[in-house]
Amino acid sequence: MTIITRFAPSPTGQLHVGNIRTALHNWMFARSRGGKFMLRIDDTDAERSEERFVDAIRADLAWLGLLPDGEERQSARFALYEARFAELRAAGRVYPAYETAQELDLKRKVALGRGLPPVYDRAALALSEADRATLEANGVKPHWRFQLDHGTPIEWDDLVRGHQKFDPATMSDPVIRRANDSWLYMLPSAIDDADMGVSHVVRGEDHVSNTALQIQMFFALGVTPPSFAHEALLTGSEGKLSKRLGSLGVDHFRDIGIEPQAVRALLARIGTSDPVEPIADAAVLIDSFDFGRFGRAPARFDETELATLNAKIIHRLDFAAVADRLPAGMGAAEWEAVRPNLTSIADAATWWQVIAGPITLPVAPEDADYLAAAAKVAATIDWSADPWHALTAVLKADTGRTGKALFLPLRRALTGLDHGPDMAALLPLIGRDRAIARLSS
Repeated sequence: MTIITRFAPSPTGQLHVGNIRTALHNWMFARSRGGKFMLRIDDTDAERSEERFVDAIRADLAWLGLLPDGEERQSARFALYEARFAELRAAGRVYPAYETAQELDLKRKVALGRGLPPVYDRAALALSEADRATLEANGVKPHWRFQLDHGTPIEWDDLVRGHQKFDPATMSDPVIRRANDSWLYMLPSAIDDADMGVSHVVRGEDHVSNTALQIQMFFALGVTPPSFAHEALLTGSEGKLSKRLGSLGVDHFRDIGIEPQAVRALLARIGTSDPVEPIADAAVLIDSFDFGRFGRAPARFDETELATLNAKIIHRLDFAAVADRLPAGMGAAEWEAVRPNLTSIADAATWWQVIAGPITLPVAPEDADYLAAAAKVAATIDWSADPWHALTAVLKADTGRTGKALFLPLRRALTGLDHGPDMAALLPLIGRDRAIARLSS
């Protein structure tokens, strides 16, 4: 069997971290099994869907390296939905219902008041042809429901949650089409999954009850349902579902200097039994992907953990991977020298300024003579080998200074900072002439 997964966002806003995790796991599972990863734009809601969000979804997936093997758009598939809808209607599996939203709300309240589940009572099925004709003559347009088969329990073996079982008699017949003829999510999604040959549907556990309903839709359409994997939802670092997670997306991560490799490494592993590690190579993550390692507990997303992971990944990136994002003139030697001190690639510009200059920092009066002496020593040492240790060895012998008193004034004069990369790596990059000038100023 060819493995086919799909990521099916609605273009009504930006992708957030939960969407990204779903896309990532669909992509990883398909790649781990030599299958296909499809992008489906669920744009049946014409009023809320915007083309700019379609473009943003594609760009976000590209930034993450999650390139789909094909793309479909629901807005181009309405003829298919109409055909399948007609077949289901002819088979008696969909029916018109005429209650208003207010009437349905009242029914729910009455049921709850009687201690009953708020399940739709199927009153519309009791209407005669004459009743329906009268309602429509009075301007009442129907919405459409899928009629569940109450005779057989709905069961499936979920790849994350294990065996699942629902009693369809405890569930309302789902509305699949509004009175204005627009589609709701449930039926078009099932039709598309069947038509696209989707073998595995990977999504959040908030869709479990939807899956139960859609399984009956698949059988009504005459196709075998795909396999399902319902993942635990993300929670924020405070340990509960966080509204903030809905605002964290690719734009945010990019703005704060997070690398796509870090996003992948974290979201691939949180909520599983595998350790979160600074793995930049997606192939390594793909090779270890296994739904059997996913837990049922909520997956905790922590921005601090992401930032730490990001720094560790940056510290392992080769010059070739970042060269086009570094300041002009910055080469491999400079990158390797400053890389251990970076938390984002953008920070490299700060250290390039330290290397290439100019820098300004007032010299403490008590260090003026020491730095003047250092400038004279810097003019005499051999710069072809290890100028930092050559410089400090002479100054230590000449002045008797050691430790902080020996090193810190030199670092401040040479870099303008109290801390930073190893001076043994940095000083040759600053170079003889610039170093002498800075020590002499």
